[in-house]
Amino acid sequence: MLKSKVAIQVVSSGMLPDDTLMLGDYYVKKWKIPQGQPITLKFGGFRQHVKAISAARFDGLRVGQTLARKMGLSGNATLRMQYKADTSTLMLGPLIGVLVSRDYPQQSEKPFGSITMFCKELVDACRTHGAYVYFFTPNMIGSNANAVEAWVYADGWKRATVPVPDVVNNRLTSRKLENKPSVQQFLKAVKAANRTSVFNEKFLDKTEVFDALKNDESLIRYLPESHLLRNYTMLKSMCSRYSSVFLKPVRGSLGKGIIRISRSEGGEGYQAMFTTAAGAQKQNYGSLLKLFSAISSKMKSSRYQVQQGLNLIEIQKRPVDFRALVQKNAAGKWTITSIVARTAGNHHFVSNLARGGTLSTVTEAVVKSNLSAGVSRTGTPARLRSAALAIAKGIEQHIPAHFGELGIDLALDTSGRIWLLEVNSKPSKNDNTPLTDNKIRPSVKLMLQYSRYLSGF
Repeated sequence: MLKSKVAIQVVSSGMLPDDTLMLGDYYVKKWKIPQGQPITLKFGGFRQHVKAISAARFDGLRVGQTLARKMGLSGNATLRMQYKADTSTLMLGPLIGVLVSRDYPQQSEKPFGSITMFCKELVDACRTHGAYVYFFTPNMIGSNANAVEAWVYADGWKRATVPVPDVVNNRLTSRKLENKPSVQQFLKAVKAANRTSVFNEKFLDKTEVFDALKNDESLIRYLPESHLLRNYTMLKSMCSRYSSVFLKPVRGSLGKGIIRISRSEGGEGYQAMFTTAAGAQKQNYGSLLKLFSAISSKMKSSRYQVQQGLNLIEIQKRPVDFRALVQKNAAGKWTITSIVARTAGNHHFVSNLARGGTLSTVTEAVVKSNLSAGVSRTGTPARLRSAALAIAKGIEQHIPAHFGELGIDLALDTSGRIWLLEVNSKPSKNDNTPLTDNKIRPSVKLMLQYSRYLSGF
């Protein structure tokens, strides 16, 4: 099958009939496209019978304004093109839809809030590499299985009616939104009607991840002991085995709601440390039972995971962990996009940037840390990369859902052992460093490359 990137020109309807497109002579000959005979034009969920006419000394594709409007094109574009002779179909794409949680129509410069920069960067990448992208929210989904209302970028952000896409990147950051019947029905419908690929199609719960991976012998070494906290007996059992344990909301994020439990410094009773925006708050209890009684009200509103406490490496008594961004590439294979070290802020015991954590390179953090003297510091970055890749492959193998990118949080204890903390199926797009010189980050390029792989363009 021959493929090519082609410039699409939108011309006034008076220049071309609505059912006709003009194609450079090179493409007509290369693909043996019949002239003057009906062929099918496909763009995402859009299909229409058209006639192709050849143009000498022209290497693009021209369509009239009316046809462009039906296709959801707001102006000139650069797309990939294929022709399938067996079905007489001229396909343009890939058409990518990014499903985001919310929009702010009154903010014309930042209609997607803090992720607007990521969205514009993806637009620029698509223009450069031959693709078309739009952004839509659950509120923009209607009953039409062939088209949606969406935001496109054409000299500014505008709303338009566009065909359903070849690929949906689910960037919803709310389980409530993701589970809306209208959202689930839409995703099911486009998969069935248009063979649309949907990736990062669901959130991951902490217990779901650990329960799935502990059946994989190659990954057990990365897993701290971890259970869904069901009762006091389980907490007592874990506290008898480990000097500290962590309670984490099964569906939590950004370090919210985490509780660290350990023996009080004097040896009498137990101490709980709670994460707050201002820093960790300590509370002492005379017994573990009193501690459990005090926090059990939290258990009524959300499920908690109890996890073995780890003796993490530190920099100036501030814990360090690592966030790996793992993505699928142009060949559909998992690859490491980046790994950064995150050092907890003062008075915090979690490293999230939302809690005052700071970023650095893995090497810099490891060199500055209290890692035991006998452990190789130079080999640590490679071991972290290997662990992140193995865990991503394990998620794909053991959890029945389609993921194209994962944020994998790893830790290193002072003896040099690597541990998995959690896996995030909706890694943040708004805490990256600002762009310079209009460069497109590798994470955006890979998202585009994987979309091309899924759509066959």
